[in-house]
Formats: sequence, C-alpha cells, structure tokens
Amino acid sequence: MRDLVEIGMGRTARRTYELGDISIVPSRRTRSSKDVSTAWQIDAYRFSSPILSHPTDALVSPSVAIELGKLGALGVLNGEGLWARHRDVEAKIAELVAIAAEDPDPYAAVRHLQKLHAAPLDSGLLGEAVAQVREAGVTTAVRVSPQHAPELTPALLAAGVEILVVHGTIISAEHVAQVDADGTQREPLNLKTFIADLDVPVIAGGVHDHRTALHLMRTGAAGVIVGYGSAAGATTTGEVLGIGVPMATAIADAAAARRDYLDETGGRYVHVIADGDIHSSGDLVKAIACGADAAVLGTSLAATSSAPGNGWYWPSAAAHPDTPRGALLQVAADEDRPSLERVLNGPSDDPYGELNVVGALRRAMAKAGYCDLKEFQRVGLSVHA
Repeated sequence: MRDLVEIGMGRTARRTYELGDISIVPSRRTRSSKDVSTAWQIDAYRFSSPILSHPTDALVSPSVAIELGKLGALGVLNGEGLWARHRDVEAKIAELVAIAAEDPDPYAAVRHLQKLHAAPLDSGLLGEAVAQVREAGVTTAVRVSPQHAPELTPALLAAGVEILVVHGTIISAEHVAQVDADGTQREPLNLKTFIADLDVPVIAGGVHDHRTALHLMRTGAAGVIVGYGSAAGATTTGEVLGIGVPMATAIADAAAARRDYLDETGGRYVHVIADGDIHSSGDLVKAIACGADAAVLGTSLAATSSAPGNGWYWPSAAAHPDTPRGALLQVAADEDRPSLERVLNGPSDDPYGELNVVGALRRAMAKAGYCDLKEFQRVGLSVHA
C-alpha cells in the first residue's frame, strides 16, 4: 500500500525515500567475499562490476573509456560532447577548468561550456573517438539524446558502437511534439521503431516512476536508466525544474515494472540502471539492494587522476544552451586524485566509501549472505525512523 500524506486541504503526496533513508538488514547467514560475484551482463556484453560512467566530458574521454573497460566497468562516451565537436578537447577543457577555478563570476564557466557546445556536431570526430575505443578491445558505449539519435546513430554504427544509450534528464516512450529552433515541427523519435531497426542493444532513460519505466521496457530497450543523474552539481530537481523522485523509491518502482514486464512477455528481462545520488560504496550497495542491476557513477570517477576534468565535475545537462541544469564543481584537488583502479577495486585507506567501491559491494553481499547481484536484490531493508 502506498504511503500517502496530506500536504494541504485536498492535496496529497506520496511518501518516498532516498538511498540515505534506508539500510540493509543482514540475513542469518554470511559467506566469504571471495565466494561473491559482482559480474553483470547486458545482452551479449559481460562486465566484472555493475558500473557505468556518467556520459560527461568531465570524466570520460576515449582513453578513460578504454581504461574503465579494462577494469571491468563500462565507460559511456557523450556522443554530443566535446569529443564530437572539437579536435583539441584537452585544451578546451583546460580553458574551461581555468575559468571555473579563477573567474569570480560563478556563471562564467557555464557560459563557456555552452559556448564550447555551440560548435556543430562532427560525425567524423565522433566516429574517430568511438573507433579508438573499439580498437582497444573493450565494449564501446555512446550516449545520444533523443533529439539527435536518428542523425548520429548511423555514424556510430559505422564506427563500431556496441551499446547505444539514449539518455535525457527525463525521457518518455512517447514525446508528443518536437519543434526545431526555427519553429518547424518535425516527427519526434519513436523509440519502439528506432530500437527495432537496430542490431545493437539500447539503454534508455532516465525515468522516475513505474508507469514510464514499463512503457520504456515495452519499446524493446535492453536497459532502463532510473534517476536524474549525479546530484552533485545537478540542479534538475530543486532549483531548475523541480522534478525528481528520491532514488530508493524510484529504483524500487522500476524494479517492480521490470517484474511486471517479465510476466507480461513471458520472460524478457530488462535491466534497471540507477543514476543518481550514488557517490560512495554504501550508495552503490543500497541501489543494488533496492533492485538495480547496475549503477552510474559520476563524481567518484571525476575525482580520479585519469578524468579529463582535472578534478572538476559537471553533469552533461550543464551544457544545455538555454536551460543549463548543472554547475561545475571541484570534487578533488590535484594532489588528492586517486587512480581509477583504486576507486573501483582498491586498495583503500579511505573510511568513507569513496575508494574500492566494488570491493565494498562484494563485502556487503558477503556479510548479508548473498553470492550474486540478482540474489542480493532480495536482501532485507529497513527505513530510518
């Protein structure tokens, strides 16, 4: 039964929960962490950990996507980011970071980011970036928005993309109308038709509720992203649009949609991918416990020595030309930036869960007595008073 509360005369709202509002309840058995598997497989692609990167230039370049792949995670390139618009991306990011660090105007960096993204998309540059990742032998994934998916996908397929991520702050299976900048109305993207015509798996999102998650699953998506992105630096929920559902509830609702769709189709499984408020190993553990199959990391990876942002993080929505929904935040000083390997697999000397996040997930599963991710989704949960 849903927990409804009255917020005023004749107006009720559902009580929902953040990841920080819940804890895992251990079972009567434990096991060795050496007997636990954190492996995750979507379609034909298998990874040793259930980790994807947020598709922002702050943390994913072709070389970082390759490094993440070799460490057992999935790096997702932003198909509409700087690597698809400029050839000297490192220099452009250095300019951006210098403005963020030194300009007293708090909005100067966002304006410069918008300026960098005003350069036209170059499918040739994008194809080169994708081919670089593909040639390294790791799984190649690229994010595109619903608006640009039809025009960019052919170049991505030609370059060898293996997983396509159709990702917006909020996405639906049915977008009612689409108008170009010049006022011309054109047909919106029909995800069901679009996905049916592709030979690669598609991950789509983000969504926030059971109904929309179920609708996206019916389009044929292999995975559905739940959430609005990393909360650090993102301003979608509070300041700009006021839209959002706390992540524990959103993940659980999407997991329920996955179960309903499994019954509806007689066995087709769609992966639930959590994307929001996951900044530590504890957040990752609780996201999986709520029903996620995998999770997106943002600030944790942006803090590493490999990240192009040099310790600065901004969500991909921060570059929107007229409604930016994110700021540039410094998440690590130069002298304190750990390697990608330490963040994912340790070793760790950090007692707050910012390093060895996969090892902590493995240990939590072992302490609760579960041997794989699917089993761990059944772990008991408690809500803080």
